[in-house]
Amino acid sequence: MASAQNHVQYSSKIGIIGAGISGIAAAKQLRHYDPLVFEATNSIGGVWKHCSFNSTKLQTPRCDFEFSDYPWPERDDASFPSHVELLDYLHGYAVHFDVLKYIKFNSKVVEIRHLGDRDTARVSDTAGEYGSLLKGHPVWEVAVETNQAIQWYGFELLVMCIGKFGDIPRMPAFPANKGEEIFGGKVLHSMDYSKLDKEAATELLEGKKVAIIGYRKSAIDLAVECAEANQAMYNGDKDFTLDSSIIQDMGIALFLILFNKVFSISPSEAKLRLPQDLPLFHIITHDHPFEEDYASCQMAILPENFFSEAEKGNILFKRASKWWFWSGGIEFEDKSKLEADVVLLATGYDGKKKLQSILPKPFSSLLADSSGIMPLYRGTIHPLIPNMAFVGYIETVSNLQIAEIRCKWLARLADQKFKLPAVEKMLEQTTKEVEIMKQTTRFFKRHCISTFSINHRDEICEEMGWKSWRKNNWISEAFMPYSSQDYQEAKY
Repeated sequence: MASAQNHVQYSSKIGIIGAGISGIAAAKQLRHYDPLVFEATNSIGGVWKHCSFNSTKLQTPRCDFEFSDYPWPERDDASFPSHVELLDYLHGYAVHFDVLKYIKFNSKVVEIRHLGDRDTARVSDTAGEYGSLLKGHPVWEVAVETNQAIQWYGFELLVMCIGKFGDIPRMPAFPANKGEEIFGGKVLHSMDYSKLDKEAATELLEGKKVAIIGYRKSAIDLAVECAEANQAMYNGDKDFTLDSSIIQDMGIALFLILFNKVFSISPSEAKLRLPQDLPLFHIITHDHPFEEDYASCQMAILPENFFSEAEKGNILFKRASKWWFWSGGIEFEDKSKLEADVVLLATGYDGKKKLQSILPKPFSSLLADSSGIMPLYRGTIHPLIPNMAFVGYIETVSNLQIAEIRCKWLARLADQKFKLPAVEKMLEQTTKEVEIMKQTTRFFKRHCISTFSINHRDEICEEMGWKSWRKNNWISEAFMPYSSQDYQEAKY
């Protein structure tokens, strides 16, 4: 698309791609550099705005999913906020800190170029230093399409906040003559379903037999929405799923168990150890331990009406690892057939392909290491990609909370408050974390650090020069859960 005639029309120190939770957090922490934020759509919110259903809610209470300096209204409300409430909260945060002025809406990044010799020594030699984030001259050129016109921008630092979800759906592959082309009904990915308004969704589902392929949060939410309109088949029994009322009513709150320093582990420990007498009821049939889903950020909180709809027979379950289409619905590996009018694919997204599609070579080939995971030091810096940061790609139980502290770390790194270790040392750190994830869960490629998230934040604090023990006394440190408010700057 681009040619040699293209030239930079505007330069700035920092560019941010994406205005979801991570992009807004990055813009706020880096606002003293007057960053430019490119958002492809007309609103902030990312997947919460563009990939949510009517039933989509947070999987945590308000107090566990908030910025350190902007508490939720009624933050002690134990219910889980809807995606609409979350978007209102995020908009309030952006307005309060005057972040919206940095955002260029309806501005899609279509190409990125690296200037100079592409720092080939960085790619081949891991013994050197990473260097400063801000070089004093543009390092990256970014082509942005707005109103069908292309404009080029130059940046010293580029912060990627486009996330792992949305935009590029992961679609299943089928044997010859067994794909959706032979099916007489309607097939939609959950991303396309989320774009339907209420009237269109009702028209799609009403009076129809609906089959849902998937087993994570999107599939569960879809199952309830479809069941409330019609009977639905839900193909999902691989992950632990917990009733939200059980989580709220447990004698020992789950977050008290999982988010304090007594029960946290460090990357030197191999296994997550949970008390064996947790009253976790209503668990759907599974083929692996609860710890593995927690360790891979796949533990889903069920919508309120899930079990009541299942008990009424409006949600049916089928365990199947292989399936394909026939003219009247879907067929499973045991040769059984299911009639369906509509098939919804809650099969996830290809976040790696989304990044690779806009990063230039050789950097696009460096995104994942030999284990298939992006090696990000402190969850933010790829040691082999210069002057670029990534926020929102390594998961934990509260992605907002971890995004904010990583952005604080990134801002101080840009301010040269501390230096990064040598490239080799950063790669050693990321390799060690991957090995721990491999020992903790077979689903390590999801790149979730929930089993050592407190230790991860401790190391970030220490590198910034903050105290890693954030509370006022050792009893609170040992037994009280950590929240974003423990990481306020006034406490460092």
